[in-house]
Amino acid sequence: MREAITTSEAPASPLFSQAIKAGQHIYVSGLVGVDVATGKPAGPTIQEQTRQAIANCEAVLRSAGATLDDVVEVGILLSDPADFPGMNEEYANWFSDQPPARYAAKLGAEIPGILVSIRMTAVTG
Repeated sequence: MREAITTSEAPASPLFSQAIKAGQHIYVSGLVGVDVATGKPAGPTIQEQTRQAIANCEAVLRSAGATLDDVVEVGILLSDPADFPGMNEEYANWFSDQPPARYAAKLGAEIPGILVSIRMTAVTG
């Protein structure tokens, strides 16, 4: 019962699935703050890229039949740990009431212009 989830509304790569649905669990790959319409980062700030990365995850969840309310865990990788307060500022707009479990760490790979990568795990049903 393993199903790859794809949508044109979020960044994609032939090297990974945007998400895998296994039973009631949805594992969303780490997605960056790239606007799929332009193929470029959503902006130069951590807030803009966090907003876009979460919107990208939300689009993948929607394709799997889930919403942000179904998210039980979020993993955040920051290219610069000093961006943590700005990321939190935007994150709070999306998960204000009973937020999911979360971790944050430093992004190991340096990708020019990319400030954040966000992955999610959701449970439906």
